[in-house]
Amino acid sequence: MKRLAIRVLFTVNVVTAVSAAFCGEPAVTPLPQAHAHNDYRHDRPLLDALDHGFCSVEADIYLVDGQLLVGHDRSELTPQRTLESLYLAPLDARVQADGGRIYAGGPTITLFIDIKTDGPDTWPVLHQALARHAEMLTRVERDRVTQGAVTVVVSGNRPVEEMAATSPRYAGVDGRLSDLESDAPGHFMPLISDQWSRHFKWKGKGAMPEEERVKLAEMVRRAHQSGRRIRFWATPDVEPMWRTLREAGVDLINTDDLEGLSRFLRSGR
Repeated sequence: MKRLAIRVLFTVNVVTAVSAAFCGEPAVTPLPQAHAHNDYRHDRPLLDALDHGFCSVEADIYLVDGQLLVGHDRSELTPQRTLESLYLAPLDARVQADGGRIYAGGPTITLFIDIKTDGPDTWPVLHQALARHAEMLTRVERDRVTQGAVTVVVSGNRPVEEMAATSPRYAGVDGRLSDLESDAPGHFMPLISDQWSRHFKWKGKGAMPEEERVKLAEMVRRAHQSGRRIRFWATPDVEPMWRTLREAGVDLINTDDLEGLSRFLRSGR
């Protein structure tokens, strides 16, 4: 009985420690619009973003000798910084420690995986890596969607044909503004993303030109009409830009400034 009691106490302490390590005290209120661009460049990849309540993070990956390594450029890659160690394993641990969600009782979060190497070559390895964490991921099988704690969206060199032929599939494709009229189902292309400067000249200083404001509203409307979310990358990290994107209904606001965007969204300014 004494051994059993010690074992039970040890198990409880481990679960409590894992939960505390990932969740922190007090609990963080999630920010559904907050997206951590190039998240892996922060001091604590993934964890810094979650500590600020972010509901979307982005990791760039390279396929190197059968491993999925995380980094923006090849010069940044090291064997220790893998998709598994920086993102998949920590997310899975948090889901198990926090009642099946990243934030207790909170929304599904989005993990963007930007493929930097050849898409068709990288996809089988990425699919296998995701399959090892299937229980926490949104899954699509025969057009039936099972929502998970984490929804993966593949960007960059997107292996569209290979992904479409995969079942079950644990990731969707990141679309572009040129895909606004696509007839792809929402579960296959759940998001539209594009570079801000390709479509707008305004950089957050002064008043946004009315014609650009109307253009942005129309892009958001069309994305939502097709059941997709929308985001822009390379947006200046300034409050006027964040405010404009929020008011326009842009679903994910891109940032490298975790503290700044978190403070802005919580302030309601």
